[in-house]
Amino acid sequence: MNHSAFRTPTGMSDAGIWALQFDALPGDAGGLAKVLQGLFIHEHMPDFYGVTLSDRQRGEPHVRGAEQMLERIAVHDPRPLSDARPPAERYACCCRHYTLMHVSMLRNKGIAARARCGFGAYFVKDMFIDHWVTEYFDQAQQRWVLVDSQIDVQQRAKFGIDFNTLDVPREKFLVAGDAWKLCRDGKANPQAFGVLDMFGLWFIASNVIRDVAALNNREMLPWDVWGGMTLVDAEIDLTFIDRLAGLTHDPDRHFDELRAAYDDPRIAVPPTVFNAVLNRPEAVSPGPDSP
Repeated sequence: MNHSAFRTPTGMSDAGIWALQFDALPGDAGGLAKVLQGLFIHEHMPDFYGVTLSDRQRGEPHVRGAEQMLERIAVHDPRPLSDARPPAERYACCCRHYTLMHVSMLRNKGIAARARCGFGAYFVKDMFIDHWVTEYFDQAQQRWVLVDSQIDVQQRAKFGIDFNTLDVPREKFLVAGDAWKLCRDGKANPQAFGVLDMFGLWFIASNVIRDVAALNNREMLPWDVWGGMTLVDAEIDLTFIDRLAGLTHDPDRHFDELRAAYDDPRIAVPPTVFNAVLNRPEAVSPGPDSP
């Protein structure tokens, strides 16, 4: 099985010169997740650690690329990445940043890894919350494994998580396409899928597009909006999203089709996207490479 497309850092996951720091880090998914937990703090969870985000930290979640994130970390604190920072000094981000950096580190270790956009069932009871995790190929087991590198001791306790976050069960994290299919088949309520005050089929459809982009090495911010995304269920091209959902269920089997699908302007990330949190268009940086 050829996983070369997911073994090479490219675009957002390319850490540039900062990748040299990865040489001193652990060579396994769990060890790298632990490193990230000492570097990052989730922008919506500072109270878990008894801290308040600074003005500097509040802008950090909008940085897209691993190289730019690592540069900011080094400027603020030049110590080795393996030195855990105090919570108040960590880089503020969201689940997608943990995932992107985890993918970057794994790829630099020669391990096939990719970011997956979907929904976590372990944050709010009976709800599926917008979330990103890493999917890496375990050579020993010859299977793709889901890892939530964000979940540390504090979050595990706060959310009552009782499973191994280094091998997340597929029913605990639904990739966006699987969530879409469940709802389309009437087996789940679309209003259980989303985040904050945004829930519904339109949100799931947007995440399907984000997941297809990520499978083409375009790991965008969860609030980046472009192409075929809409806020209105009636505007969703159901057949189109149905097809994408089927492809993302087994990306290896549909590798060529996913690459071809990315040529569609409804999926392809343009030079400028809309940052829905900051309510403004932004140039995508770093620029996309070839898949």
